[in-house]
Amino acid sequence: MSGAVFFGIWYAVKTGVNASDWLLPTPGQILQAAWSERVRLLAAAKTTAIGAVGGFMLATVLGVSAALLLSLSRSVRRSLYPWLLALQMTPVIVLTPIIQLWIGSGTPGIVTVTCLISFFPIVANTVQGLISADMNHVALFRMCNASRSQELFLLRVPAALPHFLTGLRIAATLAPVGAIFGEYMVGNSSGGSGGLGFLVYSYNTQIKIPALFATALMSCALGFVFVAAVAGLNWAVLHKWHDSFEQNDH
Repeated sequence: MSGAVFFGIWYAVKTGVNASDWLLPTPGQILQAAWSERVRLLAAAKTTAIGAVGGFMLATVLGVSAALLLSLSRSVRRSLYPWLLALQMTPVIVLTPIIQLWIGSGTPGIVTVTCLISFFPIVANTVQGLISADMNHVALFRMCNASRSQELFLLRVPAALPHFLTGLRIAATLAPVGAIFGEYMVGNSSGGSGGLGFLVYSYNTQIKIPALFATALMSCALGFVFVAAVAGLNWAVLHKWHDSFEQNDH
């Protein structure tokens, strides 16, 4: 129902302001462009997916490692967390020339850009989960003379799983965006292997506006695939014991 309302408003706006097709194409024209450009779009989406998966996995590994380090003590968090905030608040567009110079263009640079964009949500949520374990359980572990590593891996890590998966879900929405931005800034199209970011540039310079909208549609589809994968992981890990998966929750 909401989709019908959305498209109805779209057609009403186009008709009301008499917008030309290059300014605001109709959904039908976008779908037609998506079909006619399907070969290029699918090939580009595959290339973008490779960069997005690589950056997402790298961000996950580095993010969890950083979170474990930050959870060791309050003094460690006070000394290192501001640097992570500074990295997060630095616009990636400022870092892309440095990335291209140090790491190179193409897939390595795209993976790095994607990692930078996806990294912080994983760190922030995982750290919050690790330091938010039930203090009664923490006291019980310490009464039993559990070591720091036992407390971390047997208590705090399982308790942090919902927070970690929340960060992972946020990162999953950012990874395709980061990969497309990375392709636009540091990617290349050697061998005709450019991703969706390259198609954005190509269609924009050729003023193929319906195809440009079709590229955005493909980007959204890729993002939904990422989110669905993380949602499936979230269900597999949490549905048997976490309150967010109550049987009477509809």
